[in-house]
Amino acid sequence: MSIGFIGLGNLGQAICKRLSDIGENLLVYNRNKEKIKNLPYEKVETPNELFKKCDVVFICLFDSLGVDEILNKFTSDDLKGKTIIDLTTNHYEDVLKFHEDVNSKGGNYLENPVFGSVAPALKGELTVVSSGKKETFEAVKPILEKIAKEIFYLPIPSSATKMKLINNLCLGSFMATIAECTAMAESCEIPKEKALEILGVGGGQSLVLKAKTQKLIDEDFSAHFSNNAINKDLHLLQNLAYELKKPLYSAAIPKELFSKMKSLGKGEEDFSSIYQLFKN
Repeated sequence: MSIGFIGLGNLGQAICKRLSDIGENLLVYNRNKEKIKNLPYEKVETPNELFKKCDVVFICLFDSLGVDEILNKFTSDDLKGKTIIDLTTNHYEDVLKFHEDVNSKGGNYLENPVFGSVAPALKGELTVVSSGKKETFEAVKPILEKIAKEIFYLPIPSSATKMKLINNLCLGSFMATIAECTAMAESCEIPKEKALEILGVGGGQSLVLKAKTQKLIDEDFSAHFSNNAINKDLHLLQNLAYELKKPLYSAAIPKELFSKMKSLGKGEEDFSSIYQLFKN
């Protein structure tokens, strides 16, 4: 039976290509049908049609609002015995509702946010963190192994989502620092390529730098992971810290820098484009 896939944005398309390249049959649905018209997958007109034909369905959307819109379309008759693998970075409270809604209708919901973007997705080298019923996780782990190199399981619902937000504090902070270091080196008349090479074996050594070095050199800011997405995630993390009554010192400045990129009309650019703030 085909694997269902809902949400073919930048990341969704990369994961679909990976699954297709290793021989999986895909049935896909995207709200913007024009965006996927040239993709080589069987397409359906509605999510309901997809669920009728697939026992396992990935959802990969921008936020909880999109996931809620999709899940609200289904009844117990639609979801009984079906498994939903939700790759979306949801709100840490909304995801609890998704667990309850799907499981109460006889389905199986696995909260499964993705660490990584387009390049590792194409190679099947993402990191995923799963929360939900252990038996659901074990049942779909062979599918997750097709898209992810590292797989972690946290049993308590919402834990995976919270961990993803915490991870993205590292991601946003590293990106802002690397971008500022790069611009500072240029101000010192150090060639950008050489500065990034040195940072790559020095204090800037990180997965973020490895992933974004060429984008910084070429100033190619076509989105793999957008300013809108990192800004949303850091905002959710600040909300979580507020609820926990904990200060969150190092998230504030990166979050506002990415907010500035949004205000400049650059929300859809890759988050490495924050370099432009420092360069200019």
